[in-house]
Amino acid sequence: MSQEYTSSEMMTVTAARALENGMTCFVGIGLPSEAANLARLTHAPEVVLIYESGTLQTKPEILPLSIGDGELCESALTTVAVPEMFRYWLQGGKVNVGFLGTAQIDRFANLNTTLIGDYKAPKVRLPGGGGAPEIATNAGEVFITLKHSKRAFVKDVDFVTTLGFGRDGKGRDNVPNIGKGPTRVITDLCVMKPDPDTKELVVVSLHPGVTCEDVIDATGWDIRFAEQLESTPEPNANELEILRELKARTERAHAGE
Repeated sequence: MSQEYTSSEMMTVTAARALENGMTCFVGIGLPSEAANLARLTHAPEVVLIYESGTLQTKPEILPLSIGDGELCESALTTVAVPEMFRYWLQGGKVNVGFLGTAQIDRFANLNTTLIGDYKAPKVRLPGGGGAPEIATNAGEVFITLKHSKRAFVKDVDFVTTLGFGRDGKGRDNVPNIGKGPTRVITDLCVMKPDPDTKELVVVSLHPGVTCEDVIDATGWDIRFAEQLESTPEPNANELEILRELKARTERAHAGE
């Protein structure tokens, strides 16, 4: 019998597995950071993690609360100025993967972290893009992870903070010096990849116990499924043990213990 795990753990483990040993990854705070550090602690010990504050090859013992968390600087190989981080490392083509989260995502993998509702009279103001627009433009490719719901997966985002493939799926066509863009979206229900022709997100893998109807009910557009739909491998005992200890260690540290 397989070990019990939550849908959130399934998502984090699946996202972590997307990173390969030796990759250079520009990491976002939150779910991307959790997945990237799990990868570093398991199958990809030589993955190079970079955070927006300028920390290179950082190896935090606990998950950072923000890009300014001292843990990132203390455990980094070195820390450089933010302009150098973006101009030399990111825009210089030295980052393989940008790992991002978001509040809203649409069918063409555009991300919204700016606002919900009308721009002139928004229902909710969000934190903004930070470095995500530059990461999505300049990293070799982009992985996105977030929890699956109709509130998050909308047909058209209210505001394009970070470019996926544009409003029509052609936003990256014939643009020089730009990365591949989003190559996979990992949620607590499934894995999606852009259609090679239209760039619309397509479900390629369902997590164990998840049905197509579950994904349809949680998505704000008529989601498509790959002809060869796969089943996502379950987390193993080692991945779950390391993830749970990482989160417990983080909670203890943030509680001042």
